[in-house]
Amino acid sequence: MEKKIAVIGLGYVGLPLASMLVKSGHQVVGIDIDSKKVESLYAKKSYLSDITDSEIGELIDSGRFAATVDYAQVSAVTYVIICVPTPLRNKNPDLSYIHSAIHHIRAFLRPGHVIVLESSTYPGTTEDYVQPLIETDSLQVGKTIYLGYSPERIDPGNKDISVESIPKIISGVTPGCLKQIHHLYSNVFRTVVPVSSPRVAEFAKMLENSQRLINISFMNEINILANKMKVNLWEVIEAAKTKPMGFTPYYPSAGIGGHCIPVDPFFLSWIGMQEGVPLTMIHQAGLINEMIPHVVVSHVVHELGRRNIPMVNAKVGVIGLTYKKDVNDIRESAAVKVVELLQNRRIHVSVHEPVYQGNLPKAAAHFDITQEGLSQFDIVLILVDHSNIAWEDVARYGRCVIDTRNVTDGLPGDHIVRL
Repeated sequence: MEKKIAVIGLGYVGLPLASMLVKSGHQVVGIDIDSKKVESLYAKKSYLSDITDSEIGELIDSGRFAATVDYAQVSAVTYVIICVPTPLRNKNPDLSYIHSAIHHIRAFLRPGHVIVLESSTYPGTTEDYVQPLIETDSLQVGKTIYLGYSPERIDPGNKDISVESIPKIISGVTPGCLKQIHHLYSNVFRTVVPVSSPRVAEFAKMLENSQRLINISFMNEINILANKMKVNLWEVIEAAKTKPMGFTPYYPSAGIGGHCIPVDPFFLSWIGMQEGVPLTMIHQAGLINEMIPHVVVSHVVHELGRRNIPMVNAKVGVIGLTYKKDVNDIRESAAVKVVELLQNRRIHVSVHEPVYQGNLPKAAAHFDITQEGLSQFDIVLILVDHSNIAWEDVARYGRCVIDTRNVTDGLPGDHIVRL
């Protein structure tokens, strides 16, 4: 049965969700405060790496989607799904985008509206923060209006798993709220996972990303020891993976970035402090993650020293600037931090970044993966393992190659340093 839905926030969560809802036969209005996003959509141009221009064209041409900056459109829908950012400010949750979204929709809410928060946040946000903001004498959650939480589980850059195939956790403040939310999501996702409360759903999202932060940070710390002992941790992981039980592979890198893993665990850590339960493993994992770009830079400095190249004269070509392979997003990117740290040491840095189309870090130029482009550098530093890069050419033409992503595995050359 067709439903009318407003999706608030047309970023990495909201736009793919809006597209899925339209494909499922629903009428969707996407609302975003960024008018440039709205203009881009009507120009049939995608600003996300996981959605193509042709898919945007199909969305616009469907006749079931409209994009706007006008929150008044909420009055014409039944479901309102909030997908706005929830950043950290000095390791404290910033709910200002949620507050702003609710402030804008509040005047247009009426009995029968179903509101779903999808923004990543600490356990308790939906009931303790959002519910008081939307309730009035005539709008009581569970009686005249419905409220719940459903965490996003998008994996940007993953071409193997479709969003609709990822089990969707859903929750409601009351059983009636959950029933209304189930009606919607069960028509869009192949599997829905109802849980007993929004706190459980919020906690589940925080747990997923906290586990990843801790495990990846652990691998990055272990890799420091492995490199010192001249042991290839990538080979160690491949050997450990042969155990049929108990071992889950995580891999080292130049550091964890993006809008989830470096951020979400600290929502859990923050609420832990409020409850008198300091989550020390999350704190320690965060410190390790902040340290890793410095470790990568120390390897660059070491290799320059071995070659008697003064830093002020050194030229380093960095491959990859985004926080993740094949994703056009540099939020919290460890690669960006590495570039900045290199520049702070007065090292000249150029960047090859085929996915992200925005501005490069200050004073960094672009270079191409060609013999001429690569051979100009004292060191070529691989930070992101984007697809469709000729790694054989990187290994062949780079004078010294430092590989943090193991993409040169199997390629010959004593000039390749694998971290």
